Amino acid sequence: MEDNDIIKLIPKKPRGILRIVFSRFFIVFILLVVQLVLFTTLMVRLMDYIPYFTVFQIAFEVGIVIYLFNCSMDSSAKLTWLIVITIFPVPGTFMLWFTKVDIGHSFIRQRYIQFMKEIHDKIPQDEEVIKNPELVSSGTDDLCRYLNITGCYPLHGNTSTEYFPCGEEKYAVLLKELEKAKKFIFMEYFIIDEGEMWGNILKILKQKAEQGVEIRVMYDGMCEMSSLSYNYSKKVRKLGIKCKAFSPIRPLISTYYNYRDHRKILVIDGKTAFTGGVNLADEYINKRERFGYWKDAAIMIKGDAVNSFTLMFLQMWNISETNPQWEEWLVPKCEKIPDAKGYVMPYGDCPLDGEKVGENVYIDILYRAKDYVHIMTPYLILDGEVETALEFAAKRGIDVKIILPGIPDKKAAYALAKTHYRSLLRAGVQIYEYTPGFVHSKVFVSDDIKAVVGSINLDYRSLYHHFECAAYMYDTQCIPSIEKDFGETLEKCRKIDENAIKNEKLFYKVVGGILKPFAPLM
Repeated sequence: MEDNDIIKLIPKKPRGILRIVFSRFFIVFILLVVQLVLFTTLMVRLMDYIPYFTVFQIAFEVGIVIYLFNCSMDSSAKLTWLIVITIFPVPGTFMLWFTKVDIGHSFIRQRYIQFMKEIHDKIPQDEEVIKNPELVSSGTDDLCRYLNITGCYPLHGNTSTEYFPCGEEKYAVLLKELEKAKKFIFMEYFIIDEGEMWGNILKILKQKAEQGVEIRVMYDGMCEMSSLSYNYSKKVRKLGIKCKAFSPIRPLISTYYNYRDHRKILVIDGKTAFTGGVNLADEYINKRERFGYWKDAAIMIKGDAVNSFTLMFLQMWNISETNPQWEEWLVPKCEKIPDAKGYVMPYGDCPLDGEKVGENVYIDILYRAKDYVHIMTPYLILDGEVETALEFAAKRGIDVKIILPGIPDKKAAYALAKTHYRSLLRAGVQIYEYTPGFVHSKVFVSDDIKAVVGSINLDYRSLYHHFECAAYMYDTQCIPSIEKDFGETLEKCRKIDENAIKNEKLFYKVVGGILKPFAPLM
């Protein structure tokens, strides 16, 4: 196959007005408009009953307040719902009910919880690893115990790690690793979009499928409203590749903005795995410019820890399978990895189990830090717990630095991030904005000994509403590279101070202030 034919493996989706008209997004939009018209008409006809409605509204809102204070929801979200229901009692309550009942994801919830019990002991924890005195003194053993309450996330030795400070470097190595596949390739990504990156990957996947390699590709259902056509998975399956969309958007029954599969996982033969922030679209390797230079990060791991990513992928893949398989894809104890150093603990975060795993891992790093915590994140929309942890770390003398985008991809999220600047700065947290463009990296590195690289942003979407994944690393060989990347990125940033906050554009000040009460819903 010629290089010119790479992207022709699957015909490009239609562009322009016809694609919009026949898209699921347009259907959802029309249904929302119809519902709004019906609601407005009903309110006009009920104007004569306003006095009775007012009494009912007061009693109703008191009941909702009592309900919210007694439910297990995050305190910031409770406050947001109180505001919404106070302003819009009936539609606000319906929205709350619709979100809590979560009709569109009840099946996913049941299956996921079932699988959590079923696979809890599929990868046993090596007790000799967790008894290492260094891990005990650092508290890493405690963190491992916590994570294994929430899922099957053992701490592994015999694992090598390689850090990629940009999407281009990950992409180059990823292509080479795909070529080595002998048994299977599992891919799970939040975004897949047609272009050079996905076209070259798809070319290799097709070749490998023809060689008898098991290929499975899963992308989030939101892609069918944005980057891909609704039947894209069917087109990919014609190439001999197993493909599906996770939780496709279904009008009226989907709380579609929540419970998205935001994870980025690639597993090859159970021996090599990739994760990080890099999706499969051209902007992630700077072949297409959207918001200046796209700064991202990823890691590759080889060895015992890869099994954890295999199991995470199978959890999500098997939700819609009638006969889920596990053991045949898990690799027995790997042979000794010559350059393995330290320990790796891959983990996932599920919005359906009531545990804030991603947030708790970040908080654990902040509370246990002795010298520094350096962070890169595209979004900074914090709840009280994370903000307190950041401020407490800074106040006790820890060097806390955060790198954020200088060019935003979402102006609302950018404005919300700026609402946290003043309180963080006053606590001693140092904030920087990356001037060449957009930071999409999700990285924590601390004390030259601990690091997390994965898909988890510092915002409500990632910490509460999405399926996420990451790798926690202790004393691995790639941690110096992560800290080096942070330092080099810092040199390209502008430092935020009180004067910068004072001179911020009025738009961001106004929009941030208005949106902050509604941040948990964004």
